[in-house]
Amino acid sequence: MAIPPDDAEGSGGRYLDPLATLAFLAGRTRRIGLGTSVLVLPYRPALPTAKWIATVQELSGGRLLLGVGVGWMAPEFRALGVERSRRGALTDEVLTLLQRCFAADEVEWNGQRFLFRPRPPPPPILVGGAPPQAIRRAVRFGAGWMPMGGEPEDLAPHVRELRAAVPDAEVVVLTALPLDAPAQARARLEAYERAGVTRVVHGAGRVDLDEFTRAVEGLASLTDAG
Repeated sequence: MAIPPDDAEGSGGRYLDPLATLAFLAGRTRRIGLGTSVLVLPYRPALPTAKWIATVQELSGGRLLLGVGVGWMAPEFRALGVERSRRGALTDEVLTLLQRCFAADEVEWNGQRFLFRPRPPPPPILVGGAPPQAIRRAVRFGAGWMPMGGEPEDLAPHVRELRAAVPDAEVVVLTALPLDAPAQARARLEAYERAGVTRVVHGAGRVDLDEFTRAVEGLASLTDAG
């Protein structure tokens, strides 16, 4: 949201707001899933954020997968005038309001009752970050977990801990698969599946259309192979 000049190498500081971008994509697409990985909740006031999320979910016909996190970059918190030390509490505040807003048309917040409409089905929420904090937050809010990479054998005990409290919790791993080595990529996917991971998101840096197309075709070949 507010990248410092000395941290902008490779991007030039060009970042689109994720929720505005997803609202645009919701109107331009019909079937593909839409998601964040992750939306830094303490950067944003709770109620407008809940309205944005509900709007994207409504306009997309329920295609949103909401990855959330607490953030880490001190200069961004400073630019926003948000105390970095409160990022966990602010994240929990937004998640609490999201639960209330998607549970009833009439909500109370800050001592005021109001109508929250439209109220589409709630998007799946995935808490990003490392254990134990991310697991505790996912358990508290009945959410899934979105770890950044990690070896399957290291993730497995944390997945078991989460599922003991939230049996149907999704676990979505953000990683980069070796698409130029299909057998290795397939073995990696199978290892994640054995660890209890429900979905793998393959990430890449800034790529052009040809590179993107090749990556999509590589991922499709892994799926077609079972």
